[in-house]
Amino acid sequence: MDTFLYFFFAAAYLLLLIWGMGQQKTWNMMSFVFLVVLGLIYDNGIIALGKFIGEGALLESLSRPRFWIHALLTPTLVLFSWGALDRAGVEWVKKAPVLAGAVLCTLALIAIEFVLETVHLDLKSASEYGVVRYVSADPATGPPVMVLLLTAVLIFSGAVLWRLTGWKWMLAGSVVMVIGSAVPMPLESSAATNAFELFLLVTLVWTKAHLESTKVRR
Repeated sequence: MDTFLYFFFAAAYLLLLIWGMGQQKTWNMMSFVFLVVLGLIYDNGIIALGKFIGEGALLESLSRPRFWIHALLTPTLVLFSWGALDRAGVEWVKKAPVLAGAVLCTLALIAIEFVLETVHLDLKSASEYGVVRYVSADPATGPPVMVLLLTAVLIFSGAVLWRLTGWKWMLAGSVVMVIGSAVPMPLESSAATNAFELFLLVTLVWTKAHLESTKVRR
């Protein structure tokens, strides 16, 4: 069942990418969301194909980029957040120090993820619910720092966007992602919680399309 779910998520992200690219009016900071979607297509696709590839060197080699992609691309959602507020006409966001802060925050989150999770990554095979994949051999020593800080940025930016423009979906996607990650799900599946991640990315791509089709507030 989980294999089907991972194939479903990979296909859903592919459709989301196609739809989002079709809606795009211009390349801007919000376009970083498409890199994250591409990464999730690869991530879910490799997990879905795991049992067909089989445990071994090939699957391990294909799995390692999943972690590098997560470390490099996921933090760029900080730049997406900056771009969304800029497009909405939030004046204080347009100041050079704020943009510099967004870039530095993105680089800092990438560095944090590399130092804590990726540089010394050791993989081991894992098989559950019909899925064969490679996961980190080192148990987590604390909360996912990069994800927590990034989520805080998304929630803050979504709240500002809702207050100033009435667009609530970026905030809704971020809050649902937090709840879905924090609340244990009584489901025999390793893929079920990915639905919350998909919902978040749908709301972000939708936010980009909405803001680009709406007159900028001044």
